[in-house]
Amino acid sequence: MNAIEIKGLSKSFRGMYAVNNLHMTVPVGSIYGFIGENGSGKSTTEKLICGHLVPDKGEIKLFGKNYTDAGVRVRVGALIENAGCFPGSSVYQNLMMQAINLGLENREEEIDRVLKIVRMEDSKFIKFKGCSLGMKQRIGIAMALLGNPVLLILDEPINGLDTDGMRIMREILVDITQTYGCTVLISSHILGELEKIATHYGVIRQGRMIAELTAKDMEKRARVFTSLKTADMQGALKALKGKYANVRLEAEYLRVYDVDKTEEIVEYLIQKGFVVNEIKKNKIGLEEYYIELMSKKENE
Repeated sequence: MNAIEIKGLSKSFRGMYAVNNLHMTVPVGSIYGFIGENGSGKSTTEKLICGHLVPDKGEIKLFGKNYTDAGVRVRVGALIENAGCFPGSSVYQNLMMQAINLGLENREEEIDRVLKIVRMEDSKFIKFKGCSLGMKQRIGIAMALLGNPVLLILDEPINGLDTDGMRIMREILVDITQTYGCTVLISSHILGELEKIATHYGVIRQGRMIAELTAKDMEKRARVFTSLKTADMQGALKALKGKYANVRLEAEYLRVYDVDKTEEIVEYLIQKGFVVNEIKKNKIGLEEYYIELMSKKENE
């Protein structure tokens, strides 16, 4: 069974489609990275799944049931745009108001539970307005986790965070899935961070899903390349093209693709009279695959 199954989903505003015949599959227990350009339809899709918007057409199923099913809806937590907290109230007070709004029993125990998950059990009495951006994002996730949802939908939760904040957020999201069995749908522009935790990806462009793949699929697509610099980049480029099939000058580096042995490249350039000043081995990750995918679509 899948946590989310979407078929032919469309939503328009004033005659313009924000989501256009979208298909999406999010497996149970996955961290699904939802990526696309600004205005591509990510937030609209998440709002449709949460029931904040009504689709023009299409089908949304959550755990095999229609997304409007009351029994399913109560098991969905979401953080879209912001946490909606009262600035002058403490973290604990904001969570208590949400717990009351949800009609939860054992509210104090439930608040302590979610604060522990987001690493904020020692910050419950701090006023919301005094919290850092990273703390506010974690508070929003804590609110979304009230009631122990089986599906968590997050819209750009790591944007604007510093390095430590992103690390903590990664740990929390992995913990939510592995320890608590919750499925996570997360949109983000920070693809390097998303690549560290996502098990599945969906790439959306102009309201349409153009690719869905697993982390294992992504690993198979990852091409090895060697980046290097010399004093004469154009001369070295010409020399390398005489031996290797795929050589490019990109981002101030010469890139030699699909060659595993860097020492072979260095030896060849030395024989041709070039001195290598810098060399490193890389592989194409999510960000470069995404850019390549967008470029292909633009040219079609």
